[in-house]
Amino acid sequence: MGREILAALPGAEPPAVVHALVRRPLDGAPAGIHQQVVDFAALPPLAAADEVYIALGTTIKAAGSQAAFRAVDFDAVVAVARAARASGASRIGVVSALGADPQSPVFYNRVKGEMERAVSALGFETVVFARPSLLLGDRDRLGQPRRFGEQLGQRAMRWVGSVVPARWRAIDARDVAISLVEAVRTGSPGVHVLSSEALRRD
Repeated sequence: MGREILAALPGAEPPAVVHALVRRPLDGAPAGIHQQVVDFAALPPLAAADEVYIALGTTIKAAGSQAAFRAVDFDAVVAVARAARASGASRIGVVSALGADPQSPVFYNRVKGEMERAVSALGFETVVFARPSLLLGDRDRLGQPRRFGEQLGQRAMRWVGSVVPARWRAIDARDVAISLVEAVRTGSPGVHVLSSEALRRD
């Protein structure tokens, strides 16, 4: 998701200077991207910015525990947002998830909802949350492990995708990135939530 957002950014007019905070250097990143390897648990002061995009996320299985999952999907996301606000950013776009709700009985959805609530309270002029359904993308090309649930979901969508409501259908990560960047740059002041259906480009 982060790579697709980076690919969507350099086309801005006038040309934007893009700083990417990464856990490890990205191979094949778009030209003109300034990469900064950071520890998201101990962020340094950030470069001055007008807008910020956050696509941090993991799974409970990959993280190893609910606490480790929360450290990424809540703590790290809010820390980056807070640091960006302190650097002068007034607009922010965050990749969240379908079903995000701070009152949800589902741990994953509850953490995403709590993250949205915390980011919304930081004082940004414009806040946009993208809530995509199952993300489609080439994990092999990115050197990322395949997720069994995603593979299963993608196969199922080939058979039943046409009858599944648009908000639940799998969506290409590129569509999410382009729609999020557009919404952040053209959105009115306030907090905006983009459903998976609204993120689609087809």
